[in-house]
Amino acid sequence: MKHVIIGSGAAGITAAKVLREQCENAEIVILSADEAVYSRCMLHHFVSGERQVEELSFISDGFFAEHRIRFCPNVQVTGIDTASQCVLFDGGSETYDRLLIATGSESFFPPIDGLSGTKQVYGLRDLSDARAIREQAKRAEHIVVIGAGLVGLDAAYGLVKMGKAPTVVDFAETILSANLDAHAAATYQAKFEEAGCRFYLDRKVTEVVRDGAGNVSAVTLDSGDTLPCDLLIVAVGVRPMIGFLQDSGIACGRGVMVNDHLATNVPGIYAAGDAAGLSESWPSAILQGEVAAMNMSGTKTTQQDTFSAKNTVHFFGIPALSAGRLVAGPGDVEDCREDRNRYQKVITHDGVPVGVILQGDISRSGFWQYLIKNKIDVTNIPKSIWNVSFADSYGLDENGEYQWDV
Repeated sequence: MKHVIIGSGAAGITAAKVLREQCENAEIVILSADEAVYSRCMLHHFVSGERQVEELSFISDGFFAEHRIRFCPNVQVTGIDTASQCVLFDGGSETYDRLLIATGSESFFPPIDGLSGTKQVYGLRDLSDARAIREQAKRAEHIVVIGAGLVGLDAAYGLVKMGKAPTVVDFAETILSANLDAHAAATYQAKFEEAGCRFYLDRKVTEVVRDGAGNVSAVTLDSGDTLPCDLLIVAVGVRPMIGFLQDSGIACGRGVMVNDHLATNVPGIYAAGDAAGLSESWPSAILQGEVAAMNMSGTKTTQQDTFSAKNTVHFFGIPALSAGRLVAGPGDVEDCREDRNRYQKVITHDGVPVGVILQGDISRSGFWQYLIKNKIDVTNIPKSIWNVSFADSYGLDENGEYQWDV
């Protein structure tokens, strides 16, 4: 049996490892558009110069040899011939018995006037982006980042560590609006501003201006402000990297369409992670890689546990984690506590935790995720919610396993 995996991110690498555990004698091949295996979450450290390529890896040096996996870097897949069970790429092809599409996602560039075709414009999604930004930033004097989400601030963080002072523009009223509430976000904004960043929030870029050579020279905002710009980083979102599947017969919507076993409409072909439009985080991509690999190896496994910590943030030595709701809605109750070292908030609904934000001190985050995931009602525990622990209502079930008894 020959298993081919397209992509070397969290889902693809995990799938390869699980396949080797399940199929001792199978041939396993990874086709990767990247030159090496690396964590995209660490790219801003490469931009800043704090880490080199080999320090971005999330696998051991001998991973491929140890697991007898053939790793093929710098392979640009151009299509899949499902009739002949063959992956097509520039300069060759690779046959398969089972195939996993785990190509991840790519930067989305919105339809802003003047953006398309302008030079010195980059996303921050892969290592080639980080290399280009790092080199261009050395000479750039006016750097603008569109997007104050996690990727946009990753880029800004890498740049301030280089001694640059980027300007960040976002249509939201606060930074990290998908990750934190306004109070927690303000802590990070203050740190970025102290480091030299400027923010234009509740603003949109309406036009990208280029010079006679086609390089970006300025951006215009909906407020009428014009910001000089000789390096533009666009971080407003991503989309599944599945363009090569056109005419393959593999059903796609927002991403590759899969069932509960992560199988596509074509027998023998599976998809996981961002390529399937399912992954909200690194942990969920890993889980999907495991599920896909088990099914590829012949062990029927269903994708069930889709809960994971949605967001983790770490800038200027301040960690933060959030899960579930960030802001209280109708019928919700907020419990907050704060001191000079931390800000923490739990949102409950009818006594059940539905959201948590931990900043500065993220200890016990697993406990809060457990309560949210399992919809545990803590109403009957006669103490402050901040003092609730597993010890308050944890016992053994008939199998001798720990479980919450409330």
